[in-house]
Amino acid sequence: MIYKKYALLISIILIGIEGSAQTKMSKLDSIFLTDKIIVQPVINKGISNYKMPVAPEGFSLQLIGSDNLSVVTKSGAVFTPLNNMKVNLLFKATKEKDQSTIEIPVAVEVKGSHSNQMGNAKPFVIPSLREWVGTEGNLVLTTKSRIVVDAKYATTLVPAATVFQNDLFELTKLKPAVIVGIPKAGDIFMSLDGNTAELGAEGYFLSIKEYVSIHAAQYKGAFWGTRSILQILEQDATMRSLPRGISRDYPKYEVRGFMLDVGRKYFKIDFLRDYVKLMSYYKMGDFQLHLNDNAFVKHYNNDWESTYSGFRLENERYPQLPTKGEFYTKKEFIDLQVLAESYGINIIPEIDVPAHSLAISKAFPQIASKEYGKDHLDIKNPETYTIVENIFKEYLEGENPVFRFKEVHIGTDEYDKKEAEAFRKFTDHFIKYLQGFGKDVRVWGALTHAQGTTPVTSKGVTMNAWYNGYADPLKMKELGYPLISTPDGLLYIVPAAGYYYDYLNIEHLYATWEPLTIGNVIFKSGDPFIRGGMFAVWNDVAKNGITAQDVTDRVFPAIQVLSEKMWSGTNTAVDFNDFSAKAKKINEGPGLNLRGIIKSKDSLVLNYTLKGKDQIKEKESVKYVSDGKRKVLHFKENTSYAKLPYNEIGYNYTVSFKINPSGNNPPNAVLFQSKHATVKLKQGNTSNIGFSHEGKDYDFGVAIPENKWTSVAITGDNNSTTLYVNGELAQKLTREKIPTGHKNDSIWVMKTLFCPLNTIGDSHNSFKGKMKDLKVFNTILSKTQIQAIKEEE
Repeated sequence: MIYKKYALLISIILIGIEGSAQTKMSKLDSIFLTDKIIVQPVINKGISNYKMPVAPEGFSLQLIGSDNLSVVTKSGAVFTPLNNMKVNLLFKATKEKDQSTIEIPVAVEVKGSHSNQMGNAKPFVIPSLREWVGTEGNLVLTTKSRIVVDAKYATTLVPAATVFQNDLFELTKLKPAVIVGIPKAGDIFMSLDGNTAELGAEGYFLSIKEYVSIHAAQYKGAFWGTRSILQILEQDATMRSLPRGISRDYPKYEVRGFMLDVGRKYFKIDFLRDYVKLMSYYKMGDFQLHLNDNAFVKHYNNDWESTYSGFRLENERYPQLPTKGEFYTKKEFIDLQVLAESYGINIIPEIDVPAHSLAISKAFPQIASKEYGKDHLDIKNPETYTIVENIFKEYLEGENPVFRFKEVHIGTDEYDKKEAEAFRKFTDHFIKYLQGFGKDVRVWGALTHAQGTTPVTSKGVTMNAWYNGYADPLKMKELGYPLISTPDGLLYIVPAAGYYYDYLNIEHLYATWEPLTIGNVIFKSGDPFIRGGMFAVWNDVAKNGITAQDVTDRVFPAIQVLSEKMWSGTNTAVDFNDFSAKAKKINEGPGLNLRGIIKSKDSLVLNYTLKGKDQIKEKESVKYVSDGKRKVLHFKENTSYAKLPYNEIGYNYTVSFKINPSGNNPPNAVLFQSKHATVKLKQGNTSNIGFSHEGKDYDFGVAIPENKWTSVAITGDNNSTTLYVNGELAQKLTREKIPTGHKNDSIWVMKTLFCPLNTIGDSHNSFKGKMKDLKVFNTILSKTQIQAIKEEE
């Protein structure tokens, strides 16, 4: 065995981040220790335990962290990887005389069990496989392939196999039978016979040989293996072929999350269910739902009563608390969590108190702060404690509580710093209150902002470190808080607000960020206090026209990049452009199309002349009639509709058609409709063409003439919706700055549209008239191209 002194330790120690609550070791002691310490820089294959560095007399060393716990654990156990790799270990050195400490990073090279890579290249998946050794050839799934579950673990794994079976059918149209037994050639085998110490909760061993096998230690690891298989298949032209080889895959960080602010913007429960599946496809394990919040009072003439607020969860004890028409029943929320469990996702529910709490104070005016604004609860009022306890209790009590997962977020952020001691008391109280129900607690970092002497429990508490001025991450570590890296300056999306990010800078994130970075602080690799990371969508500006589809346009492809960075860390072997090009071949997951993508061999994705031979499978009160030398589709009743093969098309698109409306069409007469939006011949009581979604109406200010043919085209991108009439630009609706009425305050209002394509017309309020030449393009056509369509017949 070769030993040598680590000369780099001196510079690393002197500039490194010290994260111990104990006295920091002096510079002279650090230099002495660095000069004398002897480390083992290489771990050869077959070695099962790492030989601890030898410290000089008077000092002790403790291994406290590893940035690859599936290769070198914190106990020093070594699991030989498939490939050679560097592992960053973190030691704490203690001077025995005065108990002063310092953290020492040590990089070791761990030799893999396979030295050559002559076979299949590592398949591209997101996040990337941590280890891979390719062999020759491919395994091709067939109609005879089966999903075989190890009999020892059938009860646990059959649900995962069933989800996998359905996903395979959605993606490939193959639906392998799920059986319990022994695999044969061409099958996919799933087992939980993996080593927990090696693979943890989320790691798995994937083998693609005569059959595919996934070996994990726990359910989540086995399920993640199925996601990798699906992504490999998705990129194959036949969606049947898998490259032969073996992989050992596991996350670098335990927490890989996304937070959605549903308090300021309501999202339907089906949207959240789809997001569970989207996140699962990218192994993003934590979905935090910010269940209550409020808009800024300045946007509502400084009137708290008219300021928008939301509380999104049914409460039987306080039925006045949930926002009318915009909340989830307890059953819906439980069902969401049951779905999440089957997809390997943790739902982290957040009820934000004592600030951001206008929805609560509207229901209980007597506990609103009279000094700091009604969005602050009065934390010196005993009734505030009673009401907030009862709110949480409703979701925590009983054998089958509404909040099913281990961790619950209690908010605790941005309260006025004048009340630091009362705020700290309140925070500590509710940490302990939830822990009394057996929960671990998450909080927003606020204890630097709210400095004081009142102690706040750290055991069993994790902090989202979002802004270092509110919570200095080094100080929080000293206080014992594990951290989730959520830096606002890098990872906050606030749609159309004009601050933070409208869209994340994913190229910068790919090149420079991983959870060790929180603001201007960079922790050492392997630091056990960094649990992982999370990015967030905050809907600060309520009612600004941002739709659920616009939110997804911002989340994707950011989720691809951040999934990679939180599972694998920084991958210097693949640059951003290469990653981005390959990532375009991987979508949201089987059965999902949240972005309204319609693919085709060219940009024309739908071409219905509407003269009698179109593949319209369902229509009501619609028939083809003669018009001049050809037939056209006639919508003759208010119940007339024709079903199209899609639901909607997302950005960027062009939808063109020719229309001859009958006279006296009713208000809100429907041209096109989907579950998300409606395009109307007459918007409301106007005569103008327009569209509506999520309770908001938009008017192009242009009427389509009655009893004559008009060529119409609508184009849409993530910033605007444009109308062309007879080949000429008629109106472009784009984001607009709207005064709010308070001094010089204003907000940006969006006017975007995912164009609905589920039906032409409507079963209740269809337009009446004729239509022909419907064309849909998955690109924005130029004016010249639109004019050319006008001339077609």
